[in-house]
Amino acid sequence: MYAVVGCSDCSNLWIIEGQSETTQCPRCGARKAYEKRKKFVETDDAAHARDVRASMLANRQGEGEAFAKLDSFAALEDDVADGVVDDAEYLAESGLDVEEVDAAGDRDPRGPSRSGSKKEIVKGALEALDEPTEDEIVDYTGERGVSAEYVRDALEKLTRRGVVSESRGRYRLL
Repeated sequence: MYAVVGCSDCSNLWIIEGQSETTQCPRCGARKAYEKRKKFVETDDAAHARDVRASMLANRQGEGEAFAKLDSFAALEDDVADGVVDDAEYLAESGLDVEEVDAAGDRDPRGPSRSGSKKEIVKGALEALDEPTEDEIVDYTGERGVSAEYVRDALEKLTRRGVVSESRGRYRLL
């Protein structure tokens, strides 16, 4: 069961599901027994409760006539669910060539792409390679767009923090 209730302290309207002994106003925090709250409508339908509350709020603002012209929440939700425009339709209606946009997305003028942050790529190299040297890590990360300078700094910091160990020029994650 749903009830549209009001607060006598701040005039807030809200919907309560079920029935508890006490209720608390979400706006001002005033707590009262459920039976003492003003119940404007009690219904088994959540959508009906939302419609009643919205109508009351619109009337309060002097917009009752405009609200009356609108469909119910349930009808509006159905319209939104059915009326979603996909990317291709949106682009075509905007005057763009969909195939040309797709082709542009396939081209990356920046060169090779990387997956993850630079730090994640360095850690990924340590996971993928078997006890690699600094040069092997630099080569691996360089293919993924990470500079050698960053890799050397990252290895030094990771080693100081105890995340990576270095022994005889070979690195491994701890």
